[in-house]
Amino acid sequence: MSAAVALARPLRRLPNFPCPRRAVPTPLHFFARGRCDVALAVTTAAVGDSSAKGSVHRDVIEEVMDILDMAQRASKRRDVLHTSFLTPPIIKEAMLAIEKLADIKAVAQGGYPQAERCRISVGHPDSMRSNPDVVAALSISGNFRLEPCSHGDFLGAILGAGITREKVGDILLQGERGAQVLVDPELVDYLTSTLEKVGKVGISCTQIPLLAIEYEPPRTKSFKTVESSLRVDAVASAGFKISRTKLGSMMSSGDVRVNWSLVTKSGATLKAGDVVSVSGMGRLKGSTVLWKIVSIDLGCLILLSHD
Repeated sequence: MSAAVALARPLRRLPNFPCPRRAVPTPLHFFARGRCDVALAVTTAAVGDSSAKGSVHRDVIEEVMDILDMAQRASKRRDVLHTSFLTPPIIKEAMLAIEKLADIKAVAQGGYPQAERCRISVGHPDSMRSNPDVVAALSISGNFRLEPCSHGDFLGAILGAGITREKVGDILLQGERGAQVLVDPELVDYLTSTLEKVGKVGISCTQIPLLAIEYEPPRTKSFKTVESSLRVDAVASAGFKISRTKLGSMMSSGDVRVNWSLVTKSGATLKAGDVVSVSGMGRLKGSTVLWKIVSIDLGCLILLSHD
């Protein structure tokens, strides 16, 4: 039982290197297989420099370096290793970085084509002739007609069972029927035997084939708006056509994110390229002049486009 409830993150942190993190302006992602520790330290220093310039968030860079280290180990051992579920920024940067490594193949899987959260499998090409089965789907069903439950309610029920967020992928709401949830296959037996309620609603939790996942293709809508500032409440209320008061309430409930990180201050300022997502409404992305809704799903928070 304790083995199934995997609380620890699977990625090993790199050791401290003797070089200063910002000493050498070497480009990110270019460390080839078999480099010595000094060269790897130089790359780590360059990554830190990129973070300092704001091109990539430092937390994302640290995660990517962990994945690169894991990819190196997998290739040398002719083994296949897997990450936990990752957020879109980490997936994007990691896949770009792995492309620069020799003798390493990487596959990102989230259970369905538009999945936001995915796991990356890495290994030597000879060891990855088929895609590993690293994602499983669960159906959580119950009578939610009188007690509607949100994305957060389903996630809270799973986390309340002792599972960490990194072991859970996307959650696809199905209205009165419940939800479909993507998880680490190692947790299927535990969750199907443990989950009994979501909120106040009694539920049944069963495994379903990935082909049974119900999702909608991306729907897009472009619009122009003139705002006095790029405050998140101004842009999001215009984009999603909701009042700033309602948006403030959703922020307090943890339903608003900027670049996949929770945001609770309505006065936070956006910059070009930022992504604003609101649970149950989709996400906004664009420049300081034109913002574009790149995914809308009125049933749940699903980021259907990876940028």
